[in-house]
Amino acid sequence: MKNPNHFGTVTKLKGNRRNPFIVKEGNSGLQKVIGYAASREAGLIMLANYNSDPWDIDKSNITLQQLFDLWKEKRCLKLNKSNQASLRSAYNHCISYSKFKYRNIKSYHMQDTIDSCKCSYATKGHIKSLWSHLDKFAMELDIINKCYSSLITSESVPETNKIPFTDTEVNLLWENNKLPWVSSALFLLYTGFRISEMLELKISDIDLTNNTMIGGTKTDAGKNRIVPIHSKILNIVQSQIQNSKSGYLFEWRGKRILISTYRIYWNLLMKQLNMDHTPHEARHTFRSRLDSAGANKVCIDRLMGHKSEGTGERVYTHKNIDELKMNIELITN
Repeated sequence: MKNPNHFGTVTKLKGNRRNPFIVKEGNSGLQKVIGYAASREAGLIMLANYNSDPWDIDKSNITLQQLFDLWKEKRCLKLNKSNQASLRSAYNHCISYSKFKYRNIKSYHMQDTIDSCKCSYATKGHIKSLWSHLDKFAMELDIINKCYSSLITSESVPETNKIPFTDTEVNLLWENNKLPWVSSALFLLYTGFRISEMLELKISDIDLTNNTMIGGTKTDAGKNRIVPIHSKILNIVQSQIQNSKSGYLFEWRGKRILISTYRIYWNLLMKQLNMDHTPHEARHTFRSRLDSAGANKVCIDRLMGHKSEGTGERVYTHKNIDELKMNIELITN
């Protein structure tokens, strides 16, 4: 019997093989290999399973695990990678209800996954967000008619305890700029980069003709953003480029430096200069100094890699870059 159009093919290969039948999908052009089978019948079953309708679900009996798997396939991939990872990780805290029929899961079940989680407020927020995503998906599929996730709560974001560098401390760093790793601390203070963003910067990301850098991670607004090189750290950047052996702007013994290793040297530097700051406080200092200098709010958001309602499309024109340079140079000390 001939298979339906675009159903796929099961073809026997030459030679003595354990699974001599190759199974391919039915799309035109280069066909994707689905797998190999011991018999034609097994291959046809493999094709049938491959072509089964993923939306043909048992709405009354679909479990949390089954809904989560379908959501990962159909909806999760549309989120940014950072959000995807956070929500997939959050599911580990909901696993005790994986076999529950989703329509039987109520708000107190959801709340229990948050309250019993002995993790940070951020993780609890991710769990709450996951339930919201699953509820909306279940509503779309007519599995439920009420979003119980709207009734659950998680801890609010605590007030920041980040302490910016004082002007005296910044001056102290300049006075000791020959000490190991001071250059990296000054770089963070005049760029607003996160540790990971600084350590991932490559020489190829630096444009000394226009004195700009392209870097950034974490969010869509933060990735591949343009940050002008402040005139005060231009010599630092040039020196790092000249001495780089690994292709990274900051390195250790000719190799890329890990964040965990960098933190060790940062802590030693803070102790040596009698300071008590984290690297991320340099990022807070950068924003605080820009704000105090009267920098444009949209420019601050762009330099920090934050989403801003006033940025519109993230397209950098020469005017945009000139504005970023003008605003970053408002930091004068």
